[in-house]
Amino acid sequence: MSLSKIADLINVNKSTVSREIKRNSNMHCHYVAIEAQQFSEMKKSVPRRPRKLSKADWQEIEQCLKRHWSPETIAGVRKREGKTCVSIEWMYHIIRRDKARGGSLYTYLPNRLKHRRRPVGSRIPIKDRLSIDERPAVVDAKARFGDWEMDTIVGKDGKGVIVTLVERTTKKMLMAKSPKGKNAKAVARLVVQMLRPFEHHVLSITTDNGTEFADHKYIAKKLHTKVYFAHPYSSWEKGLIENTNKLIRQYIPKDTDFSSLSADYILYVQTEINLRPRKLLNFSSPKQKFLLSLHNSVALRG
Repeated sequence: MSLSKIADLINVNKSTVSREIKRNSNMHCHYVAIEAQQFSEMKKSVPRRPRKLSKADWQEIEQCLKRHWSPETIAGVRKREGKTCVSIEWMYHIIRRDKARGGSLYTYLPNRLKHRRRPVGSRIPIKDRLSIDERPAVVDAKARFGDWEMDTIVGKDGKGVIVTLVERTTKKMLMAKSPKGKNAKAVARLVVQMLRPFEHHVLSITTDNGTEFADHKYIAKKLHTKVYFAHPYSSWEKGLIENTNKLIRQYIPKDTDFSSLSADYILYVQTEINLRPRKLLNFSSPKQKFLLSLHNSVALRG
């Protein structure tokens, strides 16, 4: 039944039904009445005004910060679990005060309390590229499982490249070091290798105009998909991968020598980010959402 019909049936406003579903759905975004009632009763037992954090509470928050969780994520997860917490603004206040005293908590934030502008460089046209203007409208809605974004992260002095991929609905991220840097053929083969386990769930890939993606036809052919290119200097058209790369930079800062990065460490970074609760996912993790979507997609195909 629609929200309006439910609201009419129980004689409440439609927005009341919407809020109830949003507040008390489980981690899989499903509303189950018994679970919702238990969750509601648990939240009622938590005071509206948070008590002063205990030493153990703050140590737990600090550990989450050191795992590169944002204050917003920490607050959201603690609230969902019924734990004592403080406002996001207060956490930022504490982090700034810690920085002023010579502390390092700010270094675990995505932008280290800073925002930098990227320099604009020249681009070499890519042959036979498909413009993002030709991409199906359904991709923009971020409602279809299997649409990916692709990018690269470059190491110190422009040496070494890590290829990154992210699925648009679940935020699941894949990353691997290219054996030959920005060599287009090497990058294309690496992308195919990374996505091969999910080849039936690669409906489109969106990327930028970097020359490392010049062999896009190989990717499209091997994965039976289409690769679309954003407009030049329009990074917002693939904003999810841009933000995901910022999360990776928390573990692999700029000017890192990629030759020192082992495959195990890159896998560790990928795992940590995929296990991190996300606000966009109702504080579930990308791994949970991806596995659920994968299961549902396989069930429909079966």
